[in-house]
Amino acid sequence: MNLTAKMERGDLMAAACPSREVLKHVTSRWGVLVLIALQDKTLRFSQLRRRVGGVSERMLAQTLQWLEGDGLVKRVAHEVVPPHVDYSLTPLGLEAAERVAALADWIETSLPAIAAHRKVGV
Repeated sequence: MNLTAKMERGDLMAAACPSREVLKHVTSRWGVLVLIALQDKTLRFSQLRRRVGGVSERMLAQTLQWLEGDGLVKRVAHEVVPPHVDYSLTPLGLEAAERVAALADWIETSLPAIAAHRKVGV
């Protein structure tokens, strides 16, 4: 790949590549699960937290902030009491969700083979 192409696309293998930060957000444990959870619907924070089992409020809030900052999640705050905030995916977020969902599906279907390797220490 020539320098111009690297400048336009980024160079993921370079330590200073800004793509790495986005990669970290999208492929983190919670990032993947949030993207998959929001793939087919808009959810409130509490609904999202229940759907993504095991995530703390703090970690979910941080993950949503990262994904919103990357343009993948849309946050809509309604001016009501008590506060009501909806989270959904942007078109870019839908693209990312499709890709991480495919990886998650592969992991799920490959789990027996992966587990067999773990047992034999391969």
